[in-house]
Parts: sequence; C-alpha cells; structure tokens
Amino acid sequence: MPKKPALPDFEAALLELEKLVEKMESGEQNLEEALASFQRGIELTRVCQKGLKDAEQRVEKLLAETGGMSDAPYKDEDLDGA
Repeated sequence: MPKKPALPDFEAALLELEKLVEKMESGEQNLEEALASFQRGIELTRVCQKGLKDAEQRVEKLLAETGGMSDAPYKDEDLDGA
C-alpha cells in the first residue's frame, strides 16, 4: 500500500488544494486518479480549516490580552502624534 503524503502547513495545503482543483476541473484524470485527488483534497481542506481555526483562536487570545479592539473612529492626527 502506498504511503500517504505528509500533511503540509496551511499555505502549502492551500496551494496544493488549488492545484488539485485545477487538475480535477481539467477532466484529464481517469476515475481512480480523480478519486485519489478528491480524497487528498478532503485531507487538505481539513488542514486548512484547522489552520484557520487555530489562527482565529490566536487572534481572539491576543485581543483578550490587549483589551480588544477600539470602536473609536479613526483620525489622521492619530498617526501624526498631534
């Protein structure tokens, strides 16, 4: 039985997923290749979903630690130090 490819990080998974979609949309794969691509696509989608969830949790933690975001309107002088 062939060894499964290792799971990549978010960016690599997204890039591989985009290439898989292009390949599948081309219609040039036979049934077995298309099924293997579909299965790999599901694995990559899960990696991407986990990466996004982890990033969201990190952002929420950072916002909680820093007191959240401000609802105050933006003013140009905020950058000028005036």
